[in-house]
Amino acid sequence: MALVFVYGTLKQGQPNHKVLLDCANGFAAFQGRGRTAKPYPLVIAGEHNIPWLLHLPGRGHCVLGEIYRVDEHMLGFLDDFEGCPDMYQRTKVQVEVLTWEGKGFPGDSVQCFLYSTAIYPPEWVHLPYHESYDSEGPHGLRYNPRENR
Repeated sequence: MALVFVYGTLKQGQPNHKVLLDCANGFAAFQGRGRTAKPYPLVIAGEHNIPWLLHLPGRGHCVLGEIYRVDEHMLGFLDDFEGCPDMYQRTKVQVEVLTWEGKGFPGDSVQCFLYSTAIYPPEWVHLPYHESYDSEGPHGLRYNPRENR
């Protein structure tokens, strides 16, 4: 089992959350909410208004998201879903725990896998940075779901 931190369309209430609930993809259990211990630029970019966490630690905001415990099957599914390693790269980051609903409170922080990207157009660095993502947020950039592409 591994911990995964999600900050975009996989969060509860977001367009792709359903893949975490589908047992055919593996096991995933919500553990709590957190934020990255280091700041990162979270931008909304591209033709489909996808949230991207740029792998530039130290820039941007400490990003808010959700922590899930997943099995190896779900981790493999998420790698494919996130286009790892071509679109996103899976790395380990420290996440500050804000709330915990899982068994056995882990303490103030946990190490989680996170999908970020080091491969992006240079102009994305100049886009607005977000602390958290909501596909219907005030940014006005509506996410185009995969099924509509």
